[in-house]
Amino acid sequence: MTNVPDILFLAGATASGKSEVAVQLALDLNAEIVSADAYQVYKGMEILTAAPNALAQTLVPHHMIGFLDPSQSWDASSHYRLAMDHISDIHARGKRALVVGGSGLYLKFLSHGLSEAPPADETLRRNFASRELADLVDELKRRDPEGAAMTNLENRRYVERNLEIVILGGKPLKAWRDNWSKPPSGPGWMIVRDPDDLESRILKRTRLMFDNGVVEEVRALGPCAQTAERTLGLQVIRLLASGKISREEAERSVALATRQYAKRQKTWLKRETWLKKLEVAANSSSFATAAFIKSSL
Repeated sequence: MTNVPDILFLAGATASGKSEVAVQLALDLNAEIVSADAYQVYKGMEILTAAPNALAQTLVPHHMIGFLDPSQSWDASSHYRLAMDHISDIHARGKRALVVGGSGLYLKFLSHGLSEAPPADETLRRNFASRELADLVDELKRRDPEGAAMTNLENRRYVERNLEIVILGGKPLKAWRDNWSKPPSGPGWMIVRDPDDLESRILKRTRLMFDNGVVEEVRALGPCAQTAERTLGLQVIRLLASGKISREEAERSVALATRQYAKRQKTWLKRETWLKKLEVAANSSSFATAAFIKSSL
């Protein structure tokens, strides 16, 4: 297909099935997959982060998956720079890049370019880590009311980063976001599922995660940087591993946290109006979804 762009984007909430669709689409388009996930970068956390399995990575080369030790910090700017190196290499080999993920800022950088906002500041982040979320929210509202209104104030990571930008940059968030007024670097799709279907998929994936040994995986982890510590479900599974809660309680808590995370992802992705909404039925196969995307090109 000579008219297909050399970079494409596939987004969606966690457990929406984007990883399976991505593999089939990459096979159809002679593409390699570049992850835009904030936590799948860490090695030794493959079960916890629902990273693509060995078969998927055998069928299609995946980049930005399982290469970083959990003791190392990571952010969207670092991800962008390394991912762009991979994308350049993919293009140099005559193949397409398919960027896949649900981490909003990571996807935004790869689709629209790196914001010129200030880089992370470790001293400031240590200060944030010692404070309550409500205190950080109040400061963001005081310094940049409009920016606070555009921020998911329940997501500590977003609140900390946006407050960091406002403090270090000396300008409101809108001034930095105006850098993204240009079109995306390629077409993109957002997988959307019925809420009941998505909840069913989250419950199934959570159960399989525990069946497949996530507790043992977490027990084997060494020291984790602040970024890795925020991985969904990590703290709950540590409680289970130490005998403080039951597996039933852990599964219920992880499933709830996953649903809440999926809701935040959907809120972010709805603002990305350049993404074409792709409603997927519960009985649709990844093959059919990939075929529809391919036909729309």
